Amino acid sequence: MKNAIFILATGIACAASWLSLARADADADATIAEVGHRWAAATYATPDDRKVAVYEDALADAERAAQQFPARAEPKVWEAIVLASLAHAQGGLGALGKAKRSRDLLLEAEKIDANAMDGSIYATLGSLYGKVPGWPIGFGDKKKAREYLDKAIAIDPASIDSNYFYADFLVDQGDYASAAGYLKRALDAPGRPGRDDADAGRRAEARTMLSMLHEKHAAALAAN
Repeated sequence: MKNAIFILATGIACAASWLSLARADADADATIAEVGHRWAAATYATPDDRKVAVYEDALADAERAAQQFPARAEPKVWEAIVLASLAHAQGGLGALGKAKRSRDLLLEAEKIDANAMDGSIYATLGSLYGKVPGWPIGFGDKKKAREYLDKAIAIDPASIDSNYFYADFLVDQGDYASAAGYLKRALDAPGRPGRDDADAGRRAEARTMLSMLHEKHAAALAAN
């Protein structure tokens, strides 16, 4: 009888523990998703003269999420993404420092879960290394950018973000035909549950870039 009671009590304790962990995961997922929505609103639905303020609010949310859920990679990834977007919106002397902090956050997130957010760590690192000036001003490195973008595509070949960032990198390299191919993949990418706002904005960016390529580099596209 005592053994039966002990087994029952143990089972109840295990079930309670599992429910507690499930609730914690759900809370984390909801908090992380909200940061993503704040970033999408700042990026795609905010006038340029208000972007900095909205990004700063989103960054504060991302920082709180990273502190609240230190074992999860996603809050650090979002903090890095928002920080990089804020650097771009602000420009000026402080942009490079924010870009470096963004890179460091992504490298921290990589140690937790390199595959988090379907390759977003490597896609964002690739974009940073491709856009930031090289030595002696910054840490930019075209070779590293391509290596990170390759890693992102390897994790999720159909990712809308990874394909878009690879296209953006290739445009900067003058490889317009290959860039067009990645843009078409981005436009064909399946929708992400709960991220309709980000998907719509990214597709609009991909369509704009592809139209620009057809308008300015039609000969290069036709040759391929």
